[in-house]
Amino acid sequence: MRVDERFLNPAGVVQGGFLSAMLDSAMGASAVTGAAGGRRVSVANTEMKVSFLRAAHLGDELTCTARVLKAGSVISFLEGRIVNHRGELVATASSSYLIRERTE
Repeated sequence: MRVDERFLNPAGVVQGGFLSAMLDSAMGASAVTGAAGGRRVSVANTEMKVSFLRAAHLGDELTCTARVLKAGSVISFLEGRIVNHRGELVATASSSYLIRERTE
């Protein structure tokens, strides 16, 4: 996604909460698609650690990726990364997600 004014804090850099939400979205989607046995599940984030390594600025193109480290039947463990258009690491995260069977 390309950074515009909506995502900036008063200091002129992307707000950390937005980067965290971006990481959570990517990891949550990966937890659903990586659910063991191809089950239909929903997930809930149980904890998340985010490390902010570099500021992201207006006009930067950010790419967020996520990877399932372990897809469990009850808890899955994931990690995520955000890089800018220069390939520089902006933020990383690790998280665990509670896996629940979908009723619908």
